[in-house]
Amino acid sequence: MLTTLQELYPTTPIPLDHKDSYTLLISVLLSAQCTDERVNKVTPYLFAKADNPYDMITLSVEEIKAIIRPCGLSPKKSQAIYDLSHILINKHGGEVPADFAALEELPGVGHKTASVVMSQSFGVSAFPVDTHIFRLAYRWCLSTGKNVVKTEKDLKAIFPKETWNKLHLQIIFFGREYCPARAHKAENCPICSVIGRKNI
Repeated sequence: MLTTLQELYPTTPIPLDHKDSYTLLISVLLSAQCTDERVNKVTPYLFAKADNPYDMITLSVEEIKAIIRPCGLSPKKSQAIYDLSHILINKHGGEVPADFAALEELPGVGHKTASVVMSQSFGVSAFPVDTHIFRLAYRWCLSTGKNVVKTEKDLKAIFPKETWNKLHLQIIFFGREYCPARAHKAENCPICSVIGRKNI
């Protein structure tokens, strides 16, 4: 699997457009139940007005909500963006903390979001599990986990730590291109065809 993924995706650009840890944090928060493509269409308008916590808190929650509405869940996301920006200023000097616990204390930031920020902004080994990784881990018999916590634990036990930050993106890219949830043809999949998985 590692060999195949490395051959197909030798480089793994982060799918969410951003310029620093703060804009990545906001982009990942917005990506919940939303495609990366849509997030990337919305964030230029948001970041043109506020690409740091100090500018973000000059906007009202309603202003933020109006901009991010296409991403869905805009009432909760806009409030979370406004509140976490205040917390970053008041508790962390306006900086995104390079700490799992501190990140997960922020409104709207769960373990997956924190893992993306820690791995991609700060180079800390992490294995963020999104819907693609969750289903492929099961399809490829890497995990029987019924939740992302168990799946993450299983994947970390299988793959070398130094591969995690790149590997989670490789699996996401692979899932989108070769191993979709629906209309999946195992014989056409570079991994499923080798490991003998059925058309599931």
